[in-house]
Amino acid sequence: MNTVKISVIVPIFRIEKYLPKCIDSLLNQSFLDLELILVNDGSPDNCPKICDEYAKKDTRIKVIHKENGGLVSARKEGLNNAKGKYVTFVDGDDWVDKFYLDIMFKLADINDADLVVTGHFREFDGKIETIKPKNVGVYNEEELKSHILPNAIYNGEFCEHGISTYVWNKLFKRELLSQILFNVPDAIVMGEDAAITFSYLTICKSLVISSTPLYYYRQRHDSIVKSVENPKIEYYRLGLLMNYLQSKLKTSLDEKNIKEQITYYLYSQILVRSGGLIYDESGGQLFNPFSNVESRSRVVVYSSGSFGQHILSTNIKNNFFEVVNWIDIDYHELKIGENHVKPISSITKSDYDYLIIATINPSYYKNIKKELSLVGVDEKKIVQIKTDINEISKLLLQLGFDSDFVFQNN
Repeated sequence: MNTVKISVIVPIFRIEKYLPKCIDSLLNQSFLDLELILVNDGSPDNCPKICDEYAKKDTRIKVIHKENGGLVSARKEGLNNAKGKYVTFVDGDDWVDKFYLDIMFKLADINDADLVVTGHFREFDGKIETIKPKNVGVYNEEELKSHILPNAIYNGEFCEHGISTYVWNKLFKRELLSQILFNVPDAIVMGEDAAITFSYLTICKSLVISSTPLYYYRQRHDSIVKSVENPKIEYYRLGLLMNYLQSKLKTSLDEKNIKEQITYYLYSQILVRSGGLIYDESGGQLFNPFSNVESRSRVVVYSSGSFGQHILSTNIKNNFFEVVNWIDIDYHELKIGENHVKPISSITKSDYDYLIIATINPSYYKNIKKELSLVGVDEKKIVQIKTDINEISKLLLQLGFDSDFVFQNN
């Protein structure tokens, strides 16, 4: 029997359509010294049956059936049963390259790394985009503390992470991960990956970042939440995450850096979830992040991702903008209200005052802005998002967050 060097943990809930492709990609790895832990988190569909059928065919598979407890609890249960020196997580609706584990293991083993970070592919509506980390290299403990951690959540450009939040494009040392994951509250149901990744960085002594893309992340239409169910619940959940991150980062960073990183992170998440425009309980507008855009402005919204969908959904309720076009280079069939996604070539037919690029990532923003200029968009009409930290801090207080980022407005 092969020695288990890597434990692959797959939390599973309501993904029967995608699960076989995920499992097959892991069983077909060139790297053989693995165990595959399938954690059925009380899935009500055929996922439990699919897991059990695969386990009959391959002795490397271990299936755990548990009551539904959420993603954090599923990952904990997987780690409880893991035996490998290293651990990696794979979401059950994604899949991986044949050499995924082989390359990850070599990167960890050769460099004696506590954490390996790689690039990934983003698959959306049949189109695949390559995402590569910027800070490729090997980092020791001193470099982690002086360069990586102070820029991990917010790297100086709004709002870009120095290290991606995801746990699924990373390889962890099991003994170190056990010190982190079991302390993450199960109640954190927004930003679970960030709670693990950024906490883990505080105990790392060696890090390898590779630009090689090995993981295929599937962006599903049905996984994007199109409207905020209840702002207070959203803020409460975000507050749990941010307060937890603050408590973990205190041992490694000064107070000013922590405040800045988490303030921008929280603001970015509120923007995406709220559709940008933020209102109080009586329906009055508290904050407009879109510089110069006034009520009834004719706008074009770029991006059919989460932020773009939220902008349109929020506008249906509040009727602030007049949305004259909705475009995306990743064109696909999608409708919110009376708006359909159209290809970027349709911009030439629009009469508009402003164009909103619905992203909080500055690298994406710059690339999209450049592409739009090629099809005739006047750059002066492209909206900037407000990022003054004093304005943002004031907004967070108005919303009900205290100095420790806990949401107090119950």
